[in-house]
Amino acid sequence: MSVVVWISAVSLAVWLWLLLGHGRFWRTDVRLPERREPAAWPRVAVVVPARDEADVLPHSLPSLLAQDYPGEAAVVLVDDGSTDGTGDLARRLSRRHGGLPLTVASPGEPPEGWTGKLWAVRHGLAAARAGSPEFVLLTDADIAHAPDSLRSLVSAAVTGGFDMVSLMARLRVAGAWERLVVPAFVYFFAQLYPFRRVAGPGCRTAAAAGGCVLLRASAAEEAGIPDTIRGAVIDDVALAGAVKGRAPGARIWLGLADDVVSVRPYPRLRDLWRMVSRSAYAQLRHSPALLAGTVAGLCLVYLAPVAALAAGVVAGVPAAAVCGGAAWLLMAASYLPMVRYHRQPPWAAVLLPFTASLYTLMTVDSAVRHHRGRGAAWKGRTYGRPEALSVTRSRRAPNGRTSTGGQDA
Repeated sequence: MSVVVWISAVSLAVWLWLLLGHGRFWRTDVRLPERREPAAWPRVAVVVPARDEADVLPHSLPSLLAQDYPGEAAVVLVDDGSTDGTGDLARRLSRRHGGLPLTVASPGEPPEGWTGKLWAVRHGLAAARAGSPEFVLLTDADIAHAPDSLRSLVSAAVTGGFDMVSLMARLRVAGAWERLVVPAFVYFFAQLYPFRRVAGPGCRTAAAAGGCVLLRASAAEEAGIPDTIRGAVIDDVALAGAVKGRAPGARIWLGLADDVVSVRPYPRLRDLWRMVSRSAYAQLRHSPALLAGTVAGLCLVYLAPVAALAAGVVAGVPAAAVCGGAAWLLMAASYLPMVRYHRQPPWAAVLLPFTASLYTLMTVDSAVRHHRGRGAAWKGRTYGRPEALSVTRSRRAPNGRTSTGGQDA
């Protein structure tokens, strides 16, 4: 039992450090600053990469077309080889709803070394340059925006002097599995990339949420976006790193959204599992050593407190029970703000160890899939290591669906 006591004590120490010394990652009050409208509104291009998005487009595209923006703005939807009529549907929605002008472009299949999403972004940026925009909003096809979303983003970027402003869209939390898994997805992301550090001057932490990124066109050009990150599976983090690292003096900001929401449902555990596992091993740079360290770390930080509490109570070892229980309490307290942000009951915070065990299994599964040649996959495309990226095609069923799944690429 002495080993259990030591493990529980180390876990407790880790949680004390996370709460007190890790950028206040658990806070959920990092929101767009109060709007201070600029004297002159810059021209903006909205680029939407879309592949087989006919199911969600009616719930998202009209919100972009209806943006209440005082300056000039236009939307470019890049139909990335869709087989479900995404491009034609976008044109019909534009005719029906009016609003901002819409251009639908088709880039063709990505060449070797490019992910599909970044190839679509490249084509969209090229089409947008004809209007000489000062800013580009990169937003996914499943993201719906409040009418003043673009106005708020531009205000924050211009008056705050930021080259990139990104919002973590509020993800859908409706079904039982979404309630269990989705808040933890954002929580773990914030733990990896504390939002306050992203915006901190002189801080090397760089991250973005790919569903909603407002980017200054000059910064994108200086950073060579998207060519410099063309093979990145986790493209949003790579984008932020390129802008912060390559554009001299670039400033970026990342926070949580109130009125920018994802309309994509993940009703089954299998859907959420694919969303996480498609990129988890890429996050670890496809390194078995990092995988082993991550699994060990997850077990120590999230699972050991519960095991120590149970072992301490059963075996009558108060030190193990106290340390394990205190670590679990701190864990739940750090998770509670994210649970409330997603409008879930406070008691759900105590379930984080169970959710963490699922994420551990998803991470291992991601590595297994990668080594079996079925790694980062999304709608018929499978991606390997960035340094030797190859794009493979899976056979499509008669209904247009593919045998692989994932999130965005």
